[in-house]
Amino acid sequence: MPTYTITELAREFDITPRAIRFYEDQGLLSPSREGAGGRTRVYSARERTRLKLTLRGKRLGLTLSEIKSLVDMYESPKDSSAQLNRFLEVLARHREALEQQREDIDVTLAEIASHEERCRQMLDGGGCAADEEGKPQTEDA
Repeated sequence: MPTYTITELAREFDITPRAIRFYEDQGLLSPSREGAGGRTRVYSARERTRLKLTLRGKRLGLTLSEIKSLVDMYESPKDSSAQLNRFLEVLARHREALEQQREDIDVTLAEIASHEERCRQMLDGGGCAADEEGKPQTEDA
């Protein structure tokens, strides 16, 4: 069975060794220890898979506790209905949060477009002077 060093995993997944140690501190990874005083971390294929799933969960925007719960279920007996139901719950909550963020972004973009249009109209109409820093000044300023 292949094993990996922290440096190899960091290079493979383009993350820092510090990030891998952080995931270990959070209980997501449990490498074996070798060498003098157990100072050398050795990661198994299982730990590599857990790291891969952790990084995938982070890309999805899941919290570390959500990721840990799901990764731990991944290793449970193959009755996957509990795992799938839990994953569906996590995804539904995450979808709701993303949809709210999208609504907020749409509102903000509409406000920006409105301000841009107003500035263009003022520039076209000559009704906008600039202060010493080049910021537009309106008559009501």
